[in-house]
Amino acid sequence: MYLIGITMGDPAGVGPEVTLKAITSKHSFKAQYVIYGSVKVIEYYRNLLGIELPVNKISRAGDYKGGRINVIDVVDIAMEDFEIGKVSPKCGDAAFRYVEAAVKDALEGDIRAVVTAPLNKEALHLGGHNFDGHTEIFAKLTNTSKYSMMLFGGPLKVIHVSTHTSLRNACDRVKKERVFDVINLANDTLKKMGIKEPRIAVAGLNPHAGESGIFGDEEIKEITPAIEMARENGINAEGPVPPDTVFLKAVKGKYDIVVVMYHDQGHIPVKLLGFDTGVNMTVGLPIIRTSVDHGTAFDIAGKGIADEKSMIEAMKTAEMFN
Repeated sequence: MYLIGITMGDPAGVGPEVTLKAITSKHSFKAQYVIYGSVKVIEYYRNLLGIELPVNKISRAGDYKGGRINVIDVVDIAMEDFEIGKVSPKCGDAAFRYVEAAVKDALEGDIRAVVTAPLNKEALHLGGHNFDGHTEIFAKLTNTSKYSMMLFGGPLKVIHVSTHTSLRNACDRVKKERVFDVINLANDTLKKMGIKEPRIAVAGLNPHAGESGIFGDEEIKEITPAIEMARENGINAEGPVPPDTVFLKAVKGKYDIVVVMYHDQGHIPVKLLGFDTGVNMTVGLPIIRTSVDHGTAFDIAGKGIADEKSMIEAMKTAEMFN
């Protein structure tokens, strides 16, 4: 058995709950899991959920003990320090610190992957960490320049040219070099997942993929040249495919993955097809990072009703690369 770390996410959200539910589920995992979080919060949710396994507070991943909930107490935060379901600078800072500690251990080889529970971006910023989200945090902490967000949902996989930015800025980020980099990341990642010859569809940015320049020229100037560059490098990439048909073609089996141009172009179809089981993965990093594909869900936090399926799928995906 090998060790994988799970960051607890924002203490005020559903992260602690789905983490505990997943770890103590009946699913047979290949790895052993260590939580990077706050012991007092984990203890609260262990009692709330009626989990019998005791909590084992450890100082490093190597101190893992079987038959227990192993927690590295990164930040000493208690339930009275914040309000469940509310944005808190203290919780935003804690969520960042959990990730920071886990990434350090992953880079040093103490754990083989990091699985993340959700953080809240507003709380993150209020806590003094000006990142758009987990993806950008991992890129910064690992000194990675070429990376992307990949989503798995039901029968569909997508990978993004841009994610957390305005739609106006997203259009400006559709550049040949970036599109090629993402196609290349998709190809490499799918090969690591056991797909020998990945079939990659590249979505257009504009309606009808620009309709030969009538509805926009990004396809002509940026996307098509990137696809041609990918083909010259032996990658099986097609497109630009009109966005209103590419996902249906992928779901029917024509493509293994779709390269999408911006956040909602990829997130909407994935969440429609696999909201409860979606997985978010940052590709291009020197370490493995997977995540649930949902937010902190403040509206149901602390009620014991959060669904752990996405966390289980994120854990299984992390194991796939080990």
